[in-house]
Amino acid sequence: MTKPVLILQFMDNDAPAYLGTWLERHRVASELRVATASAGFPDRVDGFSALALLGGEMSVNDDLRCIRDACRLVEQSLRQNVPLLGHCLGGQLLARVLGARVGPSPKPEVGWHRIDRIDSPLSLAWLGPDAAQQVFHWHYEAFDLPAGAQALASSAQCPFQAFAIGPHLGLQFHVEIDASKIDLWLRHPDAQYESAQHRFETVQQPNRIRQDTVHLLALQQQLADRIYRRWVRNAGLLSQ
Repeated sequence: MTKPVLILQFMDNDAPAYLGTWLERHRVASELRVATASAGFPDRVDGFSALALLGGEMSVNDDLRCIRDACRLVEQSLRQNVPLLGHCLGGQLLARVLGARVGPSPKPEVGWHRIDRIDSPLSLAWLGPDAAQQVFHWHYEAFDLPAGAQALASSAQCPFQAFAIGPHLGLQFHVEIDASKIDLWLRHPDAQYESAQHRFETVQQPNRIRQDTVHLLALQQQLADRIYRRWVRNAGLLSQ
């Protein structure tokens, strides 16, 4: 029997969104575990074919049970070669477990921002042939590049936007978002968002985000298609 994908959700006002849609479309079984639920995260990654970590408004440096539990599962995934995909906070967790610094971003990014692919066969495989793409961000912290990892993308605001190590991928941005998830986040933003809009030009206002989403979401989901396909192939779940 094929093992399901494990998805870790850190916040109540979140969801797998397009990741869940994609897995269902390709008939890849998944199990969603929410940090705030009574069961919390599982103790082990055994029994799962791959691991996906969603984002969250907390820091990977916070002394929280969900952060400790997630780090333990990331460590197990690295040891057991269970393909891991980290979205934003999830990418930061992967970087931290690998020994890299995670701290305040050179500039926070909220909204749609350009990333530039760092040309290499590996970045081509993960991110496709486009030299630059517009992707959705919502982060105030960022990761350094872990030792042994290969940088795949950068931006003017944040030097490391994506990295790969073995079958694992860490992202600073949110390829899993869909229109409903963006709307939910804008209706219930984190505590820093309002003040950050006035301090940083890289933190976009809600109207701008909604307008850009209309034009850019479908293109990002094409990127997500490529990333998710390679990730589940690494887990042996898709042959094509």
